[in-house]
Amino acid sequence: MSVPDGDIAKGKKLFVQRCLQCHSVEKGGKHKTGPNLNGLFGRKTGQAPGFSYTAANVNKGITWGKDTLFIYLENPKKYIPGTKMVFAGLKKKNDRADLIAYLEDSTKP
Repeated sequence: MSVPDGDIAKGKKLFVQRCLQCHSVEKGGKHKTGPNLNGLFGRKTGQAPGFSYTAANVNKGITWGKDTLFIYLENPKKYIPGTKMVFAGLKKKNDRADLIAYLEDSTKP
């Protein structure tokens, strides 16, 4: 699947509006309702140290990258049935691409 190029600034705005309540991105950032996302790219599902994941998330066994995030962020509960993430998803492809561009930039370890 080809993920469109995203706009980091638009992605940051989306993150602040839709994700920041439950997630942090900075290195050494605290877990909230959801895990800290630093080091997300290249990490397997359910592997952020110190966060209590559902078995569904741990057992999904995929590695986070642009392609997997693009599918996941459209409908998290469909991609990982049993996840405790309550986020409904981002239906617009460009919104997902923008958010992924921001995450790729902001979560580098």
